[in-house]
Amino acid sequence: CSSVVAEQMALQGRRVGFVGAGMMASAMIDGLIRSGAVDGPGAVTAADMSAQQLEKLPEGVIRTSDNLEVARTCDIVVIAVKPHIVPKALSAIVSGVDGTKLVVSIAAGVTLETLESLVPGARVVRAMPNTPCLIGEAAVGFALGSQATEEDAQAVEALFQGVVLRVGEKDLAAVTAVSGSGPAYVFLFIEALADAGVRAGLSRPVALQLAAQTVKGSASMQLQTGQHPGVLKDQVCSPGGTTIAAVEALEQNGFRFAAMSAVAAANKRCQELASATGAK
Repeated sequence: CSSVVAEQMALQGRRVGFVGAGMMASAMIDGLIRSGAVDGPGAVTAADMSAQQLEKLPEGVIRTSDNLEVARTCDIVVIAVKPHIVPKALSAIVSGVDGTKLVVSIAAGVTLETLESLVPGARVVRAMPNTPCLIGEAAVGFALGSQATEEDAQAVEALFQGVVLRVGEKDLAAVTAVSGSGPAYVFLFIEALADAGVRAGLSRPVALQLAAQTVKGSASMQLQTGQHPGVLKDQVCSPGGTTIAAVEALEQNGFRFAAMSAVAAANKRCQELASATGAK
């Protein structure tokens, strides 16, 4: 209970800034304000070259086109730009960053070593959220840099709403492949399940609602019960029934292998991105 309270208080009295105001940054800002993790919209500053992106932010958020202003005025600076833009973005703020600042990067593949070399002296954290951050249901993995503290870990946990897990940096590529990219796999499955429902005679709205709720309910059931997915699957499969026939068809068509291959491909690409941004 005390750790939860500490996490909730981690951002109180602190200013949070965002370099980049795209979809993920906007989702994080909405979550911070909605949850009360920060002292209102005025405790958040966002920088972006696009005035259109800035206009989408909640009323009261301080808007600017100057990345350096974010670094100078905020205690926590979230780097929310594409991986290839990170070096340029950090070079623009380095003069405003010192050991009192916490820099949190959500750019895929950009290593802690690279980040620390670009903002020497700063406390750095790498985090990988996913798009359900938009509705406060993120799955996030993060890793601390060499100067980051336990208090910094609590601050990062407070930045996101959902499941936020601390991992070793070597595992962040896998986190990206499983949960960072994972929503796309799940949406593809929902779409396929709904298409199959339409093929079986259901209307599109009914099929899509049933498919999405089935995925949501099944995921919630596993999280709440803690039971192995295989056990929960077996509970649905009665001998000689419809479900075990469907499971056989999935296995015949390589369902598990396709899912595992997707994660492997995403993991490989994340490692390629790390190499492209100067990682060893």
